[in-house]
Amino acid sequence: MSLLRKIIVLSMVLALSAASVACSKSNPTSSDSSSALLNTATSDSSEEVTEIRVAHTQTYVPYDYVNDQGESDGFEVQVLKAVDELLPQYKFTFVPTSDDDLLIGVESGKYQVGVKGAWFTEERAKKYIYPKNYIAASIIGLTFRAEDSDKIKDMESFARFSGKLVPIAPQNAQWNIVEEYNKTHPDNQVNLVASENFNISDAYTWVLEGRYDAYFDIKLSYENNVLADNAPYKDLANKLAYVPYKAIPTYPLFNKNVQDLADAYDKAIEQLTKEGKIAELSQKYFNEDIFQYISE
Repeated sequence: MSLLRKIIVLSMVLALSAASVACSKSNPTSSDSSSALLNTATSDSSEEVTEIRVAHTQTYVPYDYVNDQGESDGFEVQVLKAVDELLPQYKFTFVPTSDDDLLIGVESGKYQVGVKGAWFTEERAKKYIYPKNYIAASIIGLTFRAEDSDKIKDMESFARFSGKLVPIAPQNAQWNIVEEYNKTHPDNQVNLVASENFNISDAYTWVLEGRYDAYFDIKLSYENNVLADNAPYKDLANKLAYVPYKAIPTYPLFNKNVQDLADAYDKAIEQLTKEGKIAELSQKYFNEDIFQYISE
């Protein structure tokens, strides 16, 4: 091989070696490439939005219902919509359904949250997560004869008047409320008697006939059954009266596997309360502050 040819061959070898080194620096290895994809996925994951299916009852006005436009509406629904706006990591989808489907669905994970004006019970606490903060309140009080309005002003005056209360089923939450009242008023108790099943028309009839002097009734039930324009017992509106006793907190029910969501809900509720959003919605749907009747 001539000297000139040797020089040419050597130059080509050196050029190829330099190109190989440059290539190895500029292109990631297969391992580097995987790391880059993992970082991207992690970054994307941190911004992922999780869909939350929120079940609600369809006709429990004004708490949870479907309005004339076919939209999910009601106080509890609107509170959760406000919560959703504060939680960018979640997107709430509202699903109107029956009581049974809601309870079974939240327990099974078909829905992550359900609202139905649910009170706290030990039995439900075994199946669902109850958040720390309640979402609404159900007002309960006494339905009695209007002619006794000057004597019955509250629970204490009713107890002094006679304490003759329409019987209550012991498994009913109202039983515990009256029982609690009696424990704190040993010298002025209400007559608490266990009941068999009866319908609401029986209760109103028994009160008007004087068999009992009051029926422990949910305010919303009284308003819908007696005071509303299309109430089934509208003819009793001038014969019956109502006085609130206290409010029972209601809670959204969370599936047992979404503790993080329940915690996020609690923080959002606290912010909405401070901002006055909860009070604003209470006035809109109840025309009053329903939380004033809750005794902590």
